Amino acid sequence: MIVVALDGPSGSGKSSTSKSIAIRAGWNYLDTGALYRAMTFLALSIKSEDPKEIISAVIDSPISFNSDPRDPKVFLDGRDISKEIRSHEVTEKVSVISALPEVRAELLTLQRSIINKADRGIVVEGRDIGTVVCPDAALKIYLTADIAARANRRDAELAEDSRGAEAVAQSLAARDEIDSTRTVSPLAMATDAVHIDSTELNLEETVDRIWELLSQRSLLGLPIVAILGRPNVGKSTLINRFIGRREAIVEDTPGVTRDRVQYECEWAGRRFIIMDTGGWESKPDGISVQVSASAELAMDEADVLCFVVDAQVGALDEDDILVQELRKAKKPTILVANKVDGDNDESDAHALWNIGLGEPHFVSALHGRGSGDLLDTIVKELPEVGAAQVQDGYRRIALIGRPNVGKSSLFNALAGESRSIVDDVAGTTRDPIDELIEFGGSIWRFVDTAGLKKRANQASGTDYYATLRTQTALERCECAVIVLDASVPISEQDLRIITMVEEAGKAMVIVMNKWDLVDEDRRTQLDKEIERHLDQVEWAQIVNVAAKTGWHRDRLAPALRTAIDSWERRVPTSKLNSFLGALIGATPPPVRGGKQPRVYYATQAGIAPPKFVVFSSGWIEASYRRFIERRLREEFKFPGTPVQVAIRVKERDKEQ
Repeated sequence: MIVVALDGPSGSGKSSTSKSIAIRAGWNYLDTGALYRAMTFLALSIKSEDPKEIISAVIDSPISFNSDPRDPKVFLDGRDISKEIRSHEVTEKVSVISALPEVRAELLTLQRSIINKADRGIVVEGRDIGTVVCPDAALKIYLTADIAARANRRDAELAEDSRGAEAVAQSLAARDEIDSTRTVSPLAMATDAVHIDSTELNLEETVDRIWELLSQRSLLGLPIVAILGRPNVGKSTLINRFIGRREAIVEDTPGVTRDRVQYECEWAGRRFIIMDTGGWESKPDGISVQVSASAELAMDEADVLCFVVDAQVGALDEDDILVQELRKAKKPTILVANKVDGDNDESDAHALWNIGLGEPHFVSALHGRGSGDLLDTIVKELPEVGAAQVQDGYRRIALIGRPNVGKSSLFNALAGESRSIVDDVAGTTRDPIDELIEFGGSIWRFVDTAGLKKRANQASGTDYYATLRTQTALERCECAVIVLDASVPISEQDLRIITMVEEAGKAMVIVMNKWDLVDEDRRTQLDKEIERHLDQVEWAQIVNVAAKTGWHRDRLAPALRTAIDSWERRVPTSKLNSFLGALIGATPPPVRGGKQPRVYYATQAGIAPPKFVVFSSGWIEASYRRFIERRLREEFKFPGTPVQVAIRVKERDKEQ
């Protein structure tokens, strides 16, 4: 179950943003501010600010919350008080009541009970959500706006009770003052939260920014496509065709697949889960009973159903029974006619229209005929958010470097215990070791990888497979910690590894390990090596540590946060084009072929890493593109992440 925590001051747009995200994802929603208002409403009703009397009153008249984002409501003893808690009297008093420790403790218990009841996910908004209520939330957002924007939004919410934006601004400022001066401020931003300023963003843009983060971190469930059908119709062969490798076991004997097995698939930019199922039988016996039951469970779990029929055999009476079950599921269903190897087979397979599931899609799983068209059809039916959870929300960090630079020692130093074998013999680690490690106030998913000795195509045997597994760990991580041995000169292999990480588009932190072995002469030499060899990644942060003693390991967490924050940073379009206009005005692109290309505008095409596209009337030299990237970094920083800049010629629609 995924928890998204939205913090921030009143009027920053948390409620409308949270509800929109919850509706779009099909998740639950919790407005913790409504619970505090309900408690304040109760305190005003009993005319008391005594915490014991308030707690006693709430025991007699329980507060509850309806978590449906389309119709969220708060109840007091079963009575809907959603409108009453928005009164001016409640607004003026809520900071006082919410500051009472006993009240906060009582509501914290209630908030967490509501969160734990959520099924697939929940968006929780309010204040101190990421720091107190949900410190382990998969995604934390700190949403702010300037006081004028907040006042206008809050005044619009008050509607009939409107007091004017100026009066609301004074009230908000006073509340901010009270909250920020508490011993534990509810306006504190979690160290691992993403800060979004919504002053110049409308609701749709704010939601899209958060949705982009959810997608990039794989926190949105992937859709599940269940492959169903009688035994031996070619379901597993079709799945191997989809995923591009032989994973599902295939034999001519019916009933080889018995369990539900899931494989990740990607087509046309969409990732989804393919679920292989055992053959369904209408009158099963023996182990077939469990196999058929498993297939029926797959119907319940899946978002899209693919019913596979052997076109050479045609539809049987058993298929009619399964068709009835598929209709009961009331889910998008695609009829697949397999083993259609040519035009003659296709003519015969048209008879499958009679099944009553619409147009049959002709494929030959064995030879690949029609598989691309079938995947296109499947992708069109996929929901935006599916039922399969892929990631748990912990940031994924890979420790990468040459053998014997101290990756495993650093891994153990961060974990505070020996989890990875350490030896002076190079190449001790061969398989990536994946662990959750808590340090620097956060929980991280670290992967200790095998040392990279040489290029994968030059390695052999054990080294070859260790290198492949390390490259896979790099592809799946968000930030790579490149570990170098500070006591020896920077090698060509070190530089190759740095280039590999940069080309993979990952956030990067360089760790100079074994600092306890570095003397003054070596420090002087190392400074020269860094200036000479690491100029290509001068944006990468360098942290000096001694893994064996734990010296300066605490400096790694802030560097990781900075790098990942830059990696996911989005520049507002207005600021980007204002910057670009000033840049082009001061330094226009060079003349080429007697013509000077015009630069129209720029847009940020994506994050992780930041990708920018500049639209122009003609070809622009690579040197000028590097100039734009350099000035982008000067203006918007981006420490710890590569930045990609592409030039697109608008008329010809060609990208450099």
